Amino acid sequence: MEPDVLDPILAPLETLAGVGPAVGTLLAKVAGGGRVLDLLFHLPEGWIDRRERTTIRAGLPGQVVTFAAEVVRHEPPGNERQPWKTAVTDGSAFAELVFFDARRRWIGRRFPAGTKVLISGKLDAEAGRPVLQNPPFVVAADRPGDLPGVEPVWPLTAGLWMRQVAGAMARALAVLPELPEWHDAALLRRERWPGFAEALRALQAPEAPPGPEARARLAYDELLAGQVALGLVRLRSRARPGRALAGDGALRAAALARFGFVPTASQAKALEEIDRDLAAPRRMLRLLQGDVGSGKTLVALMAMLRAVEAGAQAVMMAPTELLARQHHRTLLALSPVPVALLAGSVRGAERARVLAGLENGSIPLAVGTHALVQRGVAFRDLALAVIDEQHRFGVDQRVTLGAKGAMTDVLVMTATPIPRTVLLTQWGEMEVSRITGKPAGRRPVKTTLHSLANLGDVADATARALEGGAQVYWVCPLVTENEDLDLAAAEERFASLRHRFGALVGLAHGRQESAAREAALADFAAGRTRLLVATTVIEVGVDVPAASVMVVEHAERFGLAQLHQLRGRVGRGSAASFCLLLHDDRLTEGARRRLLLLRDTDDGFVIADEDFRLRGGGDLLGTRQSGEPGFRLAHPVEHEGLLNVARKDADVLLHRDPRLISERGMAVRVLLRMFDKKRAIGTLRSG
Repeated sequence: MEPDVLDPILAPLETLAGVGPAVGTLLAKVAGGGRVLDLLFHLPEGWIDRRERTTIRAGLPGQVVTFAAEVVRHEPPGNERQPWKTAVTDGSAFAELVFFDARRRWIGRRFPAGTKVLISGKLDAEAGRPVLQNPPFVVAADRPGDLPGVEPVWPLTAGLWMRQVAGAMARALAVLPELPEWHDAALLRRERWPGFAEALRALQAPEAPPGPEARARLAYDELLAGQVALGLVRLRSRARPGRALAGDGALRAAALARFGFVPTASQAKALEEIDRDLAAPRRMLRLLQGDVGSGKTLVALMAMLRAVEAGAQAVMMAPTELLARQHHRTLLALSPVPVALLAGSVRGAERARVLAGLENGSIPLAVGTHALVQRGVAFRDLALAVIDEQHRFGVDQRVTLGAKGAMTDVLVMTATPIPRTVLLTQWGEMEVSRITGKPAGRRPVKTTLHSLANLGDVADATARALEGGAQVYWVCPLVTENEDLDLAAAEERFASLRHRFGALVGLAHGRQESAAREAALADFAAGRTRLLVATTVIEVGVDVPAASVMVVEHAERFGLAQLHQLRGRVGRGSAASFCLLLHDDRLTEGARRRLLLLRDTDDGFVIADEDFRLRGGGDLLGTRQSGEPGFRLAHPVEHEGLLNVARKDADVLLHRDPRLISERGMAVRVLLRMFDKKRAIGTLRSG
């Protein structure tokens, strides 16, 4: 077999001279993988410049200093627990070197009194005397080459030393092959970017502190690999055979007549984009983004009815039974054809009826939970699958539901605003439609910030709202009191509010039995209770138009996207609505900026993008709320502009060379393999 150009860097770390199993394991842990390439991609978090020489007297405590000196004397330790001390002078002052590490055993033999040395390390002061504890470099003055000019500082793990990383990195760079250039020459000239290998050396073994060009080059490598990979997946998706769904519009017209309003311009545009996909002879994979209350369900129903008009079936899958039942109620009210519900609680004769109707086609529309993807569920002709809040499922469940039909179109919906950067990376295989604005009749929610010290005033305002006939949500971040965090618990708050307002108060949280929680939500929806103390179980799927006040305790503990979703539970009726965010007085600057952002705008897309920047990236859709979403060399905020360039670059490249067989295309294939874009590589291999 012909050797692969990437073989030297795809080899295990242990193939590097001097890297045994123990060190290799530690390097793999800190580098995120056990290949030479993983080590090369383990970028420094900073650099120490040891080129500038100073004097002991001129050195500032707390800074790294490099100076020439003469060894004056050694003070060997009295026992193994004591350090070795060495006094040195450069003529300007005396300094003491203190060694706790292994060098205490040989420092005196190697550098006897009178030896000229070069010393580099962090300068401290003890009792007014300059001290360097475990200075990393003490070298003979006639061997200045033993002292690195610029030293990278890599993230470490317990048991791993900086010099071990440096040694392994030097050997990794030595086996780094010259790779074909996958970037456009004009882009490299414009940005003044070095080649790939040169950029790695500039960061991992620099002769001078590196400028931003090397890091930007490597970040763009990763971003382009991701965008080309997604582009190839999109091309393959577009090439998948589907069928054109055409209808006469009669069912849609009947549903709109029941709705009683004209769709907004934004809804109409989204539906036009979806219709274009449904009419094409290929399968649709589209994301429908809509802010809370923007009218996504109506658009989804219009798409589902087009499938029914074409003689086929459509389903909608939701992550919880609560949300599935809400969608079912909405569709039942609007749809001119039968809509079935399939969830875990649907059993016995009713379940048998639904399953039979789906299989024989007498039930054209269905709404359900993951029960829809179970083995016993079959459809006569499933043409469209709508999946709500897909991030609460997984790709496998989406694929499984789509596989229930021969050539099923898939529409994914989310009310969670997705930052543009995340759309271009984690959701990039999908076409995207956005519904902006709100339907007619939706009133803005006035959002205000309040100190927890004013909790009594907020309770009084709640009393006035209840007296005026309003319904109120009161959201707490925990269920039971946590002494460490000192947060209000839902059960504690329920007890205090129940004492004041009596039977008007209900309680719903995630640790209740599902029947008790459903009953509490049903009582609130029916108006039997008018103040609902809850945790975030009400974040999605609770629709009570009469609710007009939302109180959130310790709002600083919630993510911005979560707060925006909670606020979306009010403002659904005709009454003026309010959201009161209670916060600790000891806010961090980041928390203060997040709350002010929420106060000043109700545009979920603006909130998502700004929150992404405030947090420095992260998965705003799931459990992870901070950190970098899957990048090794790129930073999602710092390199956001490069991501947009990479998207356009990938589109142009794949338009000209969809099989990547040109000179640049073959180089990009190397890039894809280097960044483990297996799905894209599989797409190329399958044609």
